[in-house]
Amino acid sequence: MSDQRRNLYFYYPPNEETDKKLEPVKQLAIENKFTIVEDAQEANIIISVGGDGTFLQAVRKTGFRQDCLYLGIREGDEAGLYCDFDLDNHEEMVTHMLNDDIEVRRFPLIEVTVNNESTFLCLNECSVRSSLIKTIDIDVQIDDLEFERFRGDGLIVSTPTGSTGYNKSTKGAVVDPLLPSMQISELASLNNNRYRTLGSSFILSKERKLRLGVRQDGNDFPIIGMDNEAYSIRNVKDIDVVLSDKVIKTARLKSNSYWHRVQRTFL
Repeated sequence: MSDQRRNLYFYYPPNEETDKKLEPVKQLAIENKFTIVEDAQEANIIISVGGDGTFLQAVRKTGFRQDCLYLGIREGDEAGLYCDFDLDNHEEMVTHMLNDDIEVRRFPLIEVTVNNESTFLCLNECSVRSSLIKTIDIDVQIDDLEFERFRGDGLIVSTPTGSTGYNKSTKGAVVDPLLPSMQISELASLNNNRYRTLGSSFILSKERKLRLGVRQDGNDFPIIGMDNEAYSIRNVKDIDVVLSDKVIKTARLKSNSYWHRVQRTFL
């Protein structure tokens, strides 16, 4: 691990059990000349302790920082596609950091702009769903092409790493994170003689621009999910999504690829 990356910040929901488990981890880090900081802005390595949900929160709450590494530690039986390390094997983690057994992986982000005003970043996905007990109508535009009018429960736009989350539960494809792209998947689309959608997920390259136009038919207050948070935005008309130039740099074991983790989690 580079001498320039020695300031550690631990992100996790505060609780006494985790505090106790982290004591030997922090002590071992200090003994090996790492510094524990209390302010995330002073850190150059941000460590989430929990599962993938905690990792997503750590990235979002610290502002999707471009100048630091994010590292995930699993706790208990938590899922860990973003987490290479186990809290119970903390000595192994520090050893890997000291012996340069860790490499940096860059994960794509999507950039979501609502009504040409508010812009958000997502590491996993952005979802647009009906807030009413009725279908939502969304005009899907790819670049300058009016592609389709979707009618159903909603749409999911996922990153490659997010393809194993909400997207996968809707039968979307699992995408290699080395492919900078975004995937659009349907939630219970309505297909009949009057309404017709593609009926399957599709993948767009990093050069494409996606616009989702929410038709104002009572569903002008949809639920917009950004990773694992819901945003309440009134009078939503247009949602523009592109692949961001920004990435999240994560520290992972050289011997543990993305597909190793997919295999371990699902097979």
